[in-house]
Amino acid sequence: MTQASNPAQRSRAWFVRLLDALPRWLESVLGRTGQGGLTVMILVALVLSLPLVVTPLPLGQQFWLAVVLIGLGWALVQFEQRSQDSRLSEQLHLLLVWLSMVVTLRYLWYRTFSTLNFDGWLNSIFSLLLYAAELYAIATLLLAYFQTLKIRNRQSVSMAHVPLQQWPAVDIYIPTYNEDIEIVRKTVLATMAIEYPAGKKEVYVLDDGRKYPQRREELRQMCVDLGCYLMTRDNNDHAKAGNINHALIRTSGELVLILDCDHIPSRNILQETVGFFQKSTVSLVQTPHWFYNPDPFERNLLTQGKIPVGNELFYKILQKGNDFWNAAFFCGSAAVVRKSHLLEVGGIAVETVTEDCHTSLRLHGKGYETVYYDKIMVAGLAPEKFSSYVGQQVRWARGMAQILRLEWPIFNRTLTIPQRICYTSATTHFFFGFPRLMYAIAPIAFLVFGINSVRGLGLETLTYALPSILIALNANFIVHKGVRFSFWNEIFEYAMAFQDGLVTFMALINPKMGSFNVTDKGVQVSKRSFDWSSVQVLLIIGSFSLLSLVLVPYWIITDLQDADAVLINAVWCVVNVALLSAAVLVALEQPQLRQSHRLDRHLSATLFSGQNTLQGTTVDISETGARVRLLDWPNLPDVVDVELHGDTNSRVFLSARVLRVAPESDNAVVITLAFEHLTPAQYDDLILVLYSDVQQWYSQVRTNSDRPMESIRFLITSLLRVFYNPKASAPVPVFKQVAATAQIYSHGHYLDAFTYAINSRGLQAVLQHDHPLILHPEIFGPGEPVGLSVEVNGGEAVRIVAQLDKIDRSDQETRIELGFPKVLDVQQSDRIRVLMHDLPQPQVAPVH
Repeated sequence: MTQASNPAQRSRAWFVRLLDALPRWLESVLGRTGQGGLTVMILVALVLSLPLVVTPLPLGQQFWLAVVLIGLGWALVQFEQRSQDSRLSEQLHLLLVWLSMVVTLRYLWYRTFSTLNFDGWLNSIFSLLLYAAELYAIATLLLAYFQTLKIRNRQSVSMAHVPLQQWPAVDIYIPTYNEDIEIVRKTVLATMAIEYPAGKKEVYVLDDGRKYPQRREELRQMCVDLGCYLMTRDNNDHAKAGNINHALIRTSGELVLILDCDHIPSRNILQETVGFFQKSTVSLVQTPHWFYNPDPFERNLLTQGKIPVGNELFYKILQKGNDFWNAAFFCGSAAVVRKSHLLEVGGIAVETVTEDCHTSLRLHGKGYETVYYDKIMVAGLAPEKFSSYVGQQVRWARGMAQILRLEWPIFNRTLTIPQRICYTSATTHFFFGFPRLMYAIAPIAFLVFGINSVRGLGLETLTYALPSILIALNANFIVHKGVRFSFWNEIFEYAMAFQDGLVTFMALINPKMGSFNVTDKGVQVSKRSFDWSSVQVLLIIGSFSLLSLVLVPYWIITDLQDADAVLINAVWCVVNVALLSAAVLVALEQPQLRQSHRLDRHLSATLFSGQNTLQGTTVDISETGARVRLLDWPNLPDVVDVELHGDTNSRVFLSARVLRVAPESDNAVVITLAFEHLTPAQYDDLILVLYSDVQQWYSQVRTNSDRPMESIRFLITSLLRVFYNPKASAPVPVFKQVAATAQIYSHGHYLDAFTYAINSRGLQAVLQHDHPLILHPEIFGPGEPVGLSVEVNGGEAVRIVAQLDKIDRSDQETRIELGFPKVLDVQQSDRIRVLMHDLPQPQVAPVH
C-alpha cells in the first residue's frame, strides 16, 4: 500500500512545489518590471488575445465556453480566498484582469456587429444610447483595471537622523467660511497639539466669512485663546482656492499642511508625512480622508457600519493604484505640499471647483512627484443630510468635468502616458449618471413602449454578456473585497445618477458654469423626513419599472417569439427595482438619536467612587458619554468620577452619570456613562483624548470582506429596516448597595431604618420597626418632606432633607424610597456626595 501510494505522493508534492514556486517566479518578474515594462506586457497580452476576441462560435459552443469561463473565474476567486499569500492574490488579479479584458472585448465585438438595432428611428436612437452607455462602462472598467494593476503600499520615511533645527518649517492652513465655531475650534485645538519641533510650526485660520462679522469676532477671540493666527481678506474671489493663495504669499513656511476646518488631525500627522519631502522632487503628500459620523447611506439605510462607505474604494485602492504610476492627486485636505512647487504652478488652481485635483495635474505636468500615504490621520465630518451629500457630489462632478473639458488629460503632453490614463479615469468617473439611467430605462422602453434596444436579445446575448459581467466582478473582487461590497456601487450611482448626469453634461458645454459651494456640516437631524426633490427622477423611473413588470404576462401571451427578450427584460427590471428602491430610500432621513457621534475607540478608563477604584476599557465613546467594559460587577452610585487616557500621554478627568449597567458575559459588564458638568478646559482635554492622541484609527483596517450572497441579503433587509422606528434607550436607575443605619424624622416623630441602596437622587431603606404613623398623610405621607440622618463610616451622622416618594408595605417589612429635592441640590450636593462615597458597603457581593 505504501509503495503504491509513493508515485501519487511524489506527484502531489511536485505539484505543490510548482504552485509554491510559480508565485515567487512571477513576483521576481513583476518586481523587476517597472511602469513601462508592465504597460508593454499588457499590450503584448492583448495583441496575442486578439483571435480570442474576434473568433465567432456557434451558439452551442459559445454556451459551453461561457460556462467554462464563468467556472474558471469562480474557481480563481475561491483559490485566492483560501490563500493567505498577498503575492499570489496580486498575480491572480492580473490573470483575471487579462481574462476579463478578453471576454469583455469579445462581448463588445459581438455587441457591435450582431445586436445594434436600426429597425426604425426610435429603435435606432435607443439602441445607440444603450450602446454608448455600455461603451462608457467598458472604458471605465479598462481605465480602472490600469489604475489598480499594482497597488503601492508606502511606509513612513523617518526623520530621526535629521537634526531638529534642520526640519522644514511648516505652516498649517485651516480655511473656513461659515462653519460653526465649535467645529473649527476642535480642529484648531488638535492642530496646536500636533507634535513637531518648537518654532517650526505655525497655525493659521483662514477666514473667508466676511459676511458674518459677529462670527469673525468670535473666531478672532478663539485664535487668541488657543495661540494661533487669524488671517482674513477683503474679498471671496475663487473661494477656498483664493483663500489659500492669499495666505501662500504671506507666510514663510517651506511646507504647508492644509486641513478642512472639520478635519481634526492626529498629533503625529507631520512626523508621519514630512519625511517624504527629503526627496526634492516630491511636491505633495496626501493622506486619507476619514469621517467619524455615518454618511447618509450608512445612516438612512441603517447599515450599522457593516458596508464600506463610498470613499473607501478611492482612498484604499484607487489612490494607491494612482501612486504606483505617480498620479496620486491632491484631495483638498489632510495633505502636505511644498510651497515653492505650488507657487511655481501659480498656486492652487482657480479655474475649476475641484481645485485640488486640478492643482495636482499641473504639478505632475512640471515633472514633480506626489505621494499617497495610506494612514488615517484626520477625523472629519461627513454630510449628515442627503441633500448636503448631493451638493458635495455635484460639486465634485462639475469640477472633474471642468478639468476634462479644459485640460483633456489624455492628450496632455506634459503628463506621462500612465498619468494621462489615471487622470482620464478620474475626470470621467462622474459621467456615470446618464449611462446608469439608461440601464434603468432600456427594459422599460421594451416592456412598456415596445422599443427594442438590443436586436435578437436572448440566450446567445447572455452567453456573451454574463461571462463579461461575472468575470469583471471576479477581477474587481480581489482588490475591492474589503472596500466595496457587491451591488452597493450600483446603489451609490443610482442615488446620484440624475444630478451627476446633468451637471457633467452642462460642465462639458460650458466649463465656467457653476460656483464653489460649501458643504453643510454638523447638522442635527431631529426627525424622520423624506427628501422628495433629490430623488423625484428615480421615483418616476421606479414607477415605470413596476408598470413594466405588470405588463410582462401581456407580452408573453401576445408575442411568444420574443419570450426570451421579455423574460430577460423582466429580470433586468426586477434588479433595477431593488437597486432603485434602495437608492430612493437613502433620501428617507433617519433621526439622529444621540447628541454626538460614537467612536469605536478602546481607551483606558478609571472609575472613582470614594475609596473604590475600578479599571476598565471603553467599548465606544463620544463627546457626551461612553460605554465602559469592567471585568467585575461594580457597586457604584449613579454619579462617578472618570479618568480617560489617550493612546499615548493625554488624559481627561471628568464627572459622569451612570445611566445603566448591563452584563456582557459571565465575567464582564458594560456600564453606560453620560458626562456631566464639563468645564471648557475639561471639554478641550476630552477633544484631544478622542481625536488627537490617536496612534491608529479603528477604520484603518476593515476586518469584514465582501460576501456577495450576504450582501444581497443585507441589501434586501435594509429596505425593511429603514421603516423601523428607532427609539433612544431609557436610562435605568442605578443604585450603589450600602449597609447603614438611618433615622427619619418629621414633626417630632422618629423612625429607625436600615439603608441598603443610594444614588444621587435618593436612597432606599427598610424600616426596622413598623410604625402606625407611616401612612399619616401630614407626618410620613408620600411627597412629604422629612429629615434624614444617616450614619457613615466612623459613626459620624450626615443630616439631609429628603421627601418620601414611595412606601411598600408587606406582612414581613416596610420598604421606603426617599428622594433628594432638586430645589436643594446646591445646598446639599456635598453631603449627598459624602453619603454616596462613604456609606459602608455590604459584606456580601451585590446581587444583580
